[in-house]
Amino acid sequence: MKPAFFFVAILLSLIGTRGFAQKSDSTTLFVRRTDDFQVNGIGDHANWAKTDWVRITPQEAAGKPYTTKVKLLYSTTGVYFLFQNEDEKLTSTIQEDYGSLFKEDVIEVFLWPDQSVPIYFEYELSPLNYELAILVPNINGDFHGWKPWRYEGNLRVQHATSTQGGPKVSKGNVTGWTGEFFIPYRLLRPIVQTPPAPGTQWRGNLYRIDYDHSYATWSWQKTSGSFHEFKKYGTFIFE
Repeated sequence: MKPAFFFVAILLSLIGTRGFAQKSDSTTLFVRRTDDFQVNGIGDHANWAKTDWVRITPQEAAGKPYTTKVKLLYSTTGVYFLFQNEDEKLTSTIQEDYGSLFKEDVIEVFLWPDQSVPIYFEYELSPLNYELAILVPNINGDFHGWKPWRYEGNLRVQHATSTQGGPKVSKGNVTGWTGEFFIPYRLLRPIVQTPPAPGTQWRGNLYRIDYDHSYATWSWQKTSGSFHEFKKYGTFIFE
């Protein structure tokens, strides 16, 4: 094989492998490193250009199969998430943190950093920018969420939302909405003892729920109904 052809073949192989890792049907997602920045709910910070979108696909679909895509980044202090959700109506009436946000339109992230214990972190964010952050012990399918103590200052999740094509109001007609948030490692103690280094692996999953037509869900890794089937989660690999 000629050297030039061999080089091209190797390059195409690497590109193909990288692309597969970013596909929604893969069980692995590579998370790139970034400097810290402030989230604004629009997702227009230049740092987001460092990584690609990952599409999460319908798990239980009813009505229109809206496009849902996500980006992830990590820094020395926490993990960033950016969701872009195609939509037509904000089915969102709850106007308080720690309400039953999953009963309306919502995006959700589950993080299981320490696989030696059946405990993971769940974060939910509504289009109206209300949140739910809990630590979940799951003992043989029996699970319950615990709210963080002294949830203030640098322990809090930074979060913001915005809408496209219409106002950010309950029942508002839109073409989509964006959710952006930053989860600090401090909040994840003790299941995260030190910040991830290149090569660190966490298990986790990405979800969306929408109620425009009826109950519809999207997920990165498919479960059989419950979002809490943590042994089916995929793997986040920090680059």
